[in-house]
Amino acid sequence: MAQLTASRVLRPVGTAGKLFAFGLDVGRGLFRRPFQLREFLQQAWFIASVTIIPTALVAIPFGAVIALQVGGLIKQFGAQSFTGSASVLAVIQQAGPIATALLIAGAGGSAIAADLGARRIREELDAMMVLGIDPIQRLVVPRVLACMLVAVFLNGMVSVVGVAGGYVFNVVLQDGTPGAYLASFTALAQLPDLWVGMLKALVFGFIAAIVAAYKGMNAGGGPKGVGDAVNESVVITFLLLFIVNFVLSTIYLQLVPPKTG
Repeated sequence: MAQLTASRVLRPVGTAGKLFAFGLDVGRGLFRRPFQLREFLQQAWFIASVTIIPTALVAIPFGAVIALQVGGLIKQFGAQSFTGSASVLAVIQQAGPIATALLIAGAGGSAIAADLGARRIREELDAMMVLGIDPIQRLVVPRVLACMLVAVFLNGMVSVVGVAGGYVFNVVLQDGTPGAYLASFTALAQLPDLWVGMLKALVFGFIAAIVAAYKGMNAGGGPKGVGDAVNESVVITFLLLFIVNFVLSTIYLQLVPPKTG
């Protein structure tokens, strides 16, 4: 009984170690040649096609909710002129990367896990290794790079759409002035805020692809095992994203001093 309990406790630790080792293998595979350019372009187009419309639709309410909440709070302190700057900070630093990562993990990551899991149960991955082809370099590396690239572009789209949506809702529903909203962008926001948002999107895309690829390549038990791997990849990715977002935000706030109005 004690051994069974100990194995259950240590199982997540072993899984985390294997996932980290898998990430290191993928990192080494990024610098190996030949690079699978065709596979990379196909995966990038596929991930973008399944995520761009949901991301655009999610970005509008994200920006609107942030503008409404921040605008109402700032209005109580009589600082309506800073509504635009506060909304931009919230969207670019937090909401944009998080929304992008959730959709990349939910749509792109689940597709990656399902594809690699199906290849696993059909023994295609074993056949590739018998032929001397590294599945990580051939299949995983292009998908990881595609997720990272698409995540950066989607983050830019979320930032633009979110800020525009916040502008509309602030001006229409909260009686804000367009000039004050736009002029306050540079009051508290600064260029490093944009860079950290892009960096978060890049890291989140990497994490989502690594987790999805790992769970897919280790799927077992037939089609049910593939479905379980997809569900587990999405849940694990969501947990890791929020943890990594907290760490990156903390480091950024320590390294980059906030801009005062």
